[in-house]
Amino acid sequence: MSSTEGPDPGRQRWRATTRAAASKGTPERRAAFLTSSGAEVRDLYTPADVAGLDEDRDLGRPGEFPFTRGVQPTMYRGRFWTMRQYAGFATAAETNERFRYLLEQGQTGLSVAFDLPTQMGYDSDAPEAIGEVGRVGVPISSLADMETLFEGIPLERVSTSMTINATAAILLALYVAAAERQGAPRAALSGTTQNDILKEYIARGTWIYPPRPSMRLVTDIFEFSSRELPRWNTISISGYHMREAGATAAQELAFTLADAIAYVEAAIARGLDVDDFAGRLSFFFASWSELFEEVAKFRAARRMWARIVRDRFGSHNPRSQMCRFHVQTAGSSLTAQSIDNNVVRTTVQALAAILGGAQSLHTNARDEALALPTAEAARLALRTQQILAHEAGVTETPDPLGGSYYVESLTDDLERAALDYLAEIEVLGGTLAALESGFQQHQIQEAAYQVQSAIERGDQVVVGVNKFRDERGQTPPTQKIDPEGERRQVEGLRRVRAERDPAAWAAALGRLEAAARGTDNLLPPMIEAVEAYATVGEISDRLRVVWGEHRELITI
Repeated sequence: MSSTEGPDPGRQRWRATTRAAASKGTPERRAAFLTSSGAEVRDLYTPADVAGLDEDRDLGRPGEFPFTRGVQPTMYRGRFWTMRQYAGFATAAETNERFRYLLEQGQTGLSVAFDLPTQMGYDSDAPEAIGEVGRVGVPISSLADMETLFEGIPLERVSTSMTINATAAILLALYVAAAERQGAPRAALSGTTQNDILKEYIARGTWIYPPRPSMRLVTDIFEFSSRELPRWNTISISGYHMREAGATAAQELAFTLADAIAYVEAAIARGLDVDDFAGRLSFFFASWSELFEEVAKFRAARRMWARIVRDRFGSHNPRSQMCRFHVQTAGSSLTAQSIDNNVVRTTVQALAAILGGAQSLHTNARDEALALPTAEAARLALRTQQILAHEAGVTETPDPLGGSYYVESLTDDLERAALDYLAEIEVLGGTLAALESGFQQHQIQEAAYQVQSAIERGDQVVVGVNKFRDERGQTPPTQKIDPEGERRQVEGLRRVRAERDPAAWAAALGRLEAAARGTDNLLPPMIEAVEAYATVGEISDRLRVVWGEHRELITI
């Protein structure tokens, strides 16, 4: 990716004299310096590099179009980002204890990790679930589990993010039902369902149904929430998992926005007006250690999305044009060797998210390359955010790197590269057609291969792994999942099945299946079904009967 350099006689003189003399004694470390996305990093940035920048057109002011400098006028001068540590393991009861602990430590929002069976639409006693119950998240099979998960946590006052995609509609139905059991009105509920099925086909793999019926579930959530859940973020359009799979910053930016375009198009085709739902869309990005490129990526995302929503989709509401996003530090950057180094990596990555204007942040724990985090490691990760918020002085003014010749140039470079990818996707017929042809998947795989090759050659340094290794490394105590937790979870699930009203259960599932065969919004019959204690697996199976399952196209 080339970068356009503005003409600057002073820079040319400096290169020919001062820099040339210094380079004779101390040659530069590399012939070329590139960002992770392949943008050349020049030896010097000057006002000439931002000569074409129009402040009103390209930057605006914080809280004003195109939101390059932030979506809120005062940013962190008014309030900090939501500190939302991702958690979930073993059982709903044990995860509830961790949630309460994190809230006591100053966390300001909840973020739920679900186990693989829940993500894939299987109950905890399904044959496919054996050995996976509670391993990488909390198992949720029924309304009883959801009530236990949030026992003693007032859902009308706590914002909850749920990392769930293929079964997002079912988990949202369970959340609404559990909240109403607490007495919390729907209009008071705030939070996010990730609900981004397209990135599952591209980079992650926890799908159930083919893409087109899956898109119906996504837009059902849009439509239902626009009427019933006015404070709910209906989707978190996720570049994070693509970046974790190996995407560059430019690819993460482009493919995330391409997915967002597809979701907006699907909702408009459903008959929704863009300004009826776009204000509740949110995004989810990774933050890596290349600090300036990451800051530039976040700034470019806001500017690009504002222009897409206004100019492509005709939005008139500034809120619809805001790219609001959650950030998680880079899990795949963590190393099992010398795990204390991960604290430093996470701090740099969190700093990039804050300088880039995130609305919500999760910082990974030092031991996550080994296991789910211990309570102590999770507390230290939260303290990292709190130190940056209260001690580092980086929250005192919006967009503190705005106007930097380097950062503004990088912002332009990333936007240019992302627009090139978006143009390729359009030529291929749009996001779904490109996905079905494997375009995004191939691009990410190639980028991941290039990085891994550079690490193995030693061209890209990973401290503690291929350079600066510690002679003695100590493995700390890690989080242990009690194997008895799976047995307790299965027993509780079978008790729910034995005690529920079989007639009400059968009738509710029948109405859900009929709705799936038609065109009605599926959230109302799903809520009815979960209130009758239909399980996640039973609801998913009814939809499997109607829609079938997705099978990935393997090309050789």
